[in-house]
This record gives sequence, C-alpha cells and structure tokens, in this order.
Amino acid sequence: MKIPKHPPLIRRSLQARQKQLQAKSPVLAASLVTIRRACGNPNCRCARGKKHLGHYLTWKVKSKTHTAYVPVDLVPQAKQWTQEHRRLKQLTRELTQLALALIQSHVTARRRKRGRS
Repeated sequence: MKIPKHPPLIRRSLQARQKQLQAKSPVLAASLVTIRRACGNPNCRCARGKKHLGHYLTWKVKSKTHTAYVPVDLVPQAKQWTQEHRRLKQLTRELTQLALALIQSHVTARRRKRGRS
C-alpha cells in the first residue's frame, strides 16, 4: 500500500478504510487446514494408500495450538470466516500505517502552513 504524503490525502485514505472495517460475516481467527489420514479399518481404501480428507481448524491460545474438526458441509463457511479475519487484519495494518503517517506528517504540514502566512 502506498501511503500519501499530504495530511488531507492521508485522512481521505483513513476514512475510506474505516468504512470497510465492518465485518461482512462472522470472523474466525483460525487457519483451515486439510489433511489426509487413515481411518484404521484394514479393509478400507485408506489402508492401501488412498487416505480420507479431513478438514480442521487450528488456532493458538497462550502459545498452545488447538484443533477442531470441521464437518464437510461447514467447510465453505469456515473458509469464508477465516478469510474475513484475514481481510480485517490486513485492513487494520493499513489503518495503523496511515494513522502513523498522519501523525508523522503533522509537524511538516504545520511548518508548511506557517511559512505561507
């Protein structure tokens, strides 16, 4: 993201991103992973190498990884919710950069204004 130099442009970018900050769906701070695993039945196809797909959510709490199984019919929703979290996280990073740029450009803008008067 390119950060503008002038405070009015920075403010305009900040306002535009603040409007986008509203969540469009539930937010899930986790990763959706797909793994292949064997069920343990010796007569199953997975015993011969064609393993079953399993979908899981993983997330961390106090540096400890937690996992939850996601049923097949909920995979699209879980994927959408994790993508919404990523979108909001990126948007928050951009808002932070713009707010810092606005603070840093404040002194320069005031000096420029005083010089014109």
